[in-house]
Parts: sequence; structure tokens; C-alpha cells
Amino acid sequence: MSLTGADHIAQELKDAILGGVYGAGQRLPAERHLAAHYNASRSTVREALRRLEEQQLVERRIGSGTFVTYRSEVSDEEIAELTSPLELIEVRSAVEPQIARLAVLHATGRDLERLRAALAALKASEDDPVAYAAADEQFHLALANATGNVLMSWLYRRISEVRQHAQWAAMRAKVLNPENMRLYNEQHEAVFEAICRRDANAAAAAMRAQMDKARADLVGAQSDGHR
Repeated sequence: MSLTGADHIAQELKDAILGGVYGAGQRLPAERHLAAHYNASRSTVREALRRLEEQQLVERRIGSGTFVTYRSEVSDEEIAELTSPLELIEVRSAVEPQIARLAVLHATGRDLERLRAALAALKASEDDPVAYAAADEQFHLALANATGNVLMSWLYRRISEVRQHAQWAAMRAKVLNPENMRLYNEQHEAVFEAICRRDANAAAAAMRAQMDKARADLVGAQSDGHR
């Protein structure tokens, strides 16, 4: 079945948007230019644009034109750039208590040894924020691996990549002071001990407490920076 005029124009413009001919935020050609290009009336072009807007591919702004709103999947680098430290903590708060719970259920003896070694590295790094951040990343990644869930491990590696972004590095000096690192390590140890006891509720609760403190510390650091 052949496309009608408006359908045909909408499909062609959709293909151009999805194919990257028109990028996010870019204005489409004016209605009169599209009408001339497709040898169609302006009312037909407007109907085609309306259909694209219904599909959330474009946005029509009175007096300004029609702009592309569709974004293709962003790269890992773009995600890290767009994610603030506070947004990162919000995601971790949603994910990591469940990671701790699953680690209780699935961690092997080898996983526990890796967690013990990561915890020792954390305690040895309390006077070096850069080394501490690297050790902290390894501890939480070891936790994700201890779930025995390949998808969870993959997901946490993506989170770790965001943690390495310059936005987090800029906050590190403010957040990772000696007292905070000591308190974080008490929480790390509480998580580890709960996993060793196979106490899923305690492990999840200890991880929630750590994420709550990390969030409060970030909010405090950002508030100090705006004074």
C-alpha cells in the first residue's frame, strides 16, 4: 500500500532524523522549503510535522520553526559528562543495597577473599584520597562480581566509569577527608561482616547507610562551593 502525501513526507523526514541527517536541537527546513522540495501543499507538510511531533521526534515552536528532539543513544563518555555526582549517588543508592543483598546469597569463598583484600586496601589508603577512591571502586566492583550475576557486574562497571569522570575528581578533595574515609570504612566493614554472616537484610541496610552518608556529604560539599 502506498503512502499518502503526509505519510510519505513524515517517513522521509523520520528516516533523515534517525539517520542523523538532522541532529538533536537542529531546526528542520521551513515549511515552504519542505513544500517545494516534496511538491506538496504547506498543509500537507504541516500534517507530516504533526505526525513527527506525535512520535516525539520533533517539537514545533510558534514563530521559530520545527526542531529535532530525538536523541540517538549516547556514548559512555557522554553519559559520564551528563551525569552529576549527585545523580550518580542516586543511581548507586537504588542499585547497591540490592547488590549487597545478592552478594550474601551468592558470594563464594573466593569472592569473600577478594572483598577482604579490597577492604584491607581501603584501610591502608585513609591518608590518600586518590588511592582511597581507587580502592573504594575496587571494593564495590568486587561486591557486584560477588552477586554471580554477569549483567549486574556489567552494570556496575558502567557506574565505575562514571565515577572516574572529572566531575567526581573535583569533589574528591572536599568529600574524602580523613574523618569521612574512616567512617566510610566502618560502613564498608559492616557490609563485609554482614555478607560473611549471610545476613542479607543487614548487608542491604549497611549499604543504604553508606549511600545516605555519601549523598549527604556531596550535598554539603556542593553547598559549600556555592557560598
